[in-house]
Amino acid sequence: MKAAITATAKYLPPDRLTNHDFVHLNTSDEWIRERTGIVERRILKDPSKATAYMCGEVAKQILEKRGAKADEIDCIIVATITPDMVFPSTACLVQDLIGAKNAWGFDLSAACSGFLYALVVGAQFIETGACQKVLVLGGDKMSAITDMQDRNTAILFGDAAGGVLLEPAKEGYGLLDFRLYADGTSGKNHLYLKAGGSLMPASHETVDKRLHYLYQDGRTVFKSAVIGMADVAAEIMKRNNLSADDVAYLVPHQANLRIISATAERMGIGMEKVVVNIDKYGNTTAATVPICLAELEEESKLKDGDNLVIATYGAGYTWGGALLRWQA
Repeated sequence: MKAAITATAKYLPPDRLTNHDFVHLNTSDEWIRERTGIVERRILKDPSKATAYMCGEVAKQILEKRGAKADEIDCIIVATITPDMVFPSTACLVQDLIGAKNAWGFDLSAACSGFLYALVVGAQFIETGACQKVLVLGGDKMSAITDMQDRNTAILFGDAAGGVLLEPAKEGYGLLDFRLYADGTSGKNHLYLKAGGSLMPASHETVDKRLHYLYQDGRTVFKSAVIGMADVAAEIMKRNNLSADDVAYLVPHQANLRIISATAERMGIGMEKVVVNIDKYGNTTAATVPICLAELEEESKLKDGDNLVIATYGAGYTWGGALLRWQA
């Protein structure tokens, strides 16, 4: 028994930052578009709201769409690198927000691969019969850890959340295959948030040195991501004997349009089969893949039996791919 996605939803904050809002950083709309594919991104400006709020809004929509009650949820998994606080977990905060009194839950940290990692973990609870309804959410308030004075990162990220409900699938449907990877040796020095953990707790020194903002060696990460996402997408196709004609959609992490295009090229599929929304939202880390899934469903682009290939790459390094056969 596999796990199928039975409902999807997304949440985008109302406030937008366009490329023109970054011209003071010695950049331009044309420069950003050419190198990333991003046109605008959403920002959660309300200081009283953070990741749990966005994930809670997604969870409420999912319950309404599915016609399910909050107390039917068995487990809540939240993929995030921007939890509201170190503890309690964002999952516990979401449980409270939606009134899922019978659910247990936890957060999962795998950066931009977080949702795929969480999807795979959630599917195991369905496959073993331990759970019947698992909420898998991905959300990040990246504006909280992005240095808006750093041109290299300020232009890339947005705030958002997305998610799915997992339930037992019909025979031949659901999450059929996956491959997950990590490489801390290569990844630890090129994309990280240095301060705020137990190794380097917050202090006047860490704040003054701006160590609570993410750091990225963009060129190195780009090269690794191009290889990692393309390789794992091709691996998923080979493992499952899929041709380009067999794939309905590539659902890639939205980090950079050039990375997405390279992955599609490696798979031998045209861009008409690739879900792209980086132009509208930027990189929303753990939220990108579930937002893509939600928009496919909202736009009635999915039909029963469609093969979806998911591919991600993120800090760690972490990366992975999956084959999902859509159950309408």
